[in-house]
Amino acid sequence: MIDHISLIVSDLAKSKAFYTAALKSIGYELLHEIPASVTGSGDVLGFGEAGKPDLWIAAGKTVTPMHVAFRVDSRELVDAFHKAGLEAGGQDNGAPGVRAHYHPDYYGAFIHDPDGHNIEAVCHSPA
Repeated sequence: MIDHISLIVSDLAKSKAFYTAALKSIGYELLHEIPASVTGSGDVLGFGEAGKPDLWIAAGKTVTPMHVAFRVDSRELVDAFHKAGLEAGGQDNGAPGVRAHYHPDYYGAFIHDPDGHNIEAVCHSPA
């Protein structure tokens, strides 16, 4: 079971704006901002829901693109995430739609964040 994941980004301010806007569409919010004076390395942002951050964004020098998928309860939320991600400056990496090669009800959408991380929203429920 995964408790949280961390992504390294090259421009924390730009990523903060992107993730705040894109993830708001699926109920996530910025919950923590921890300065470098506390972490001992760099500033860190924690995003999540219900008071529990599970996505951490940290500024760093080396960025290796990763894939993160957020499970949502409806196809409408997948659509809203894709729209919000594009409006926040993300690049389309797969419009909302069924990906039957995963399973018949897999409905997802993909956005590249400012550093090329592949961020997805997915609904596994039938239409």
